[in-house]
Amino acid sequence: QVQLVESGGGLVEAGGSLRLSCADSGRTLRRYGMGWFRQAPGKEREFVAAINWSGGSPSYAGSVKGRFTISRDNSKNTVYLQMNSLKPEDTAVYYCAATEFIGTYRSAPTYAYWGQGTQVTVSS
Repeated sequence: QVQLVESGGGLVEAGGSLRLSCADSGRTLRRYGMGWFRQAPGKEREFVAAINWSGGSPSYAGSVKGRFTISRDNSKNTVYLQMNSLKPEDTAVYYCAATEFIGTYRSAPTYAYWGQGTQVTVSS
């Protein structure tokens, strides 16, 4: 069973940076496509970024492209989301997700495994 644990969330001022991490303590993630999603209060969960099993073909939502970077270190069984130039509208709970398909996917139903989420709050 894949068990994803996110970390790195917190409170930051607008323009600041945070790096989120996602690890699976029980199994290797190297065979899985990975994604990050977020959900703000009163809004639906939305796609943020995704990456394939080998760290290639990253995909980003238009609202974060150029500011966020998804990466992975399979030797550490960890996926990262580097978030720069943060804006108040980036405030949300951020979720890491894994799919048994090895490609890059933007659709939430493609992902079978989800973390518990980590709160990111950007103050203006």
